Amino acid sequence: MRIAIGSDHAGFRLKEYLTAFLRRRGHQVVDVGTYNRDPVDYPDFAEAVGLALHNGQAERGVLICCSGVGASVAATKIPGIRAGLCHDTYSAHQGVEHDDMNVLVLGSCVVGLELAKELVRTFVRAEFTGEERHRRRLDKIGMLENRYSRR
Repeated sequence: MRIAIGSDHAGFRLKEYLTAFLRRRGHQVVDVGTYNRDPVDYPDFAEAVGLALHNGQAERGVLICCSGVGASVAATKIPGIRAGLCHDTYSAHQGVEHDDMNVLVLGSCVVGLELAKELVRTFVRAEFTGEERHRRRLDKIGMLENRYSRR
């Protein structure tokens, strides 16, 4: 799978760890930065991950900031991005299976390295079920995006 990964400075160490983990597991990783611990703004990297998905460079994304909250908020502003902040494996797979989540957001100040690895493994393995009730709900999310993007 092609996976875009990005972080701000607070998530840099975890991004590097997860990039190596994903590559060892045979995934293509599109690293959109940041590339060091110098202070940067998480919305820039949320946009970079979102655009990598939007432009077809990646099928899914992983986004990291300190709490995960800011990056999650920023990523969901991009049409078609369904980002979810997850700190447990149930949410990491259920978000994909029911909500077709395409970006996993992690808080590097919240989850440790081993849990982060398990969350990414779970996210990547999960598949959208495509059930009618889930498609109906996703259609409604699309309508919300369209309704409020026109304002």
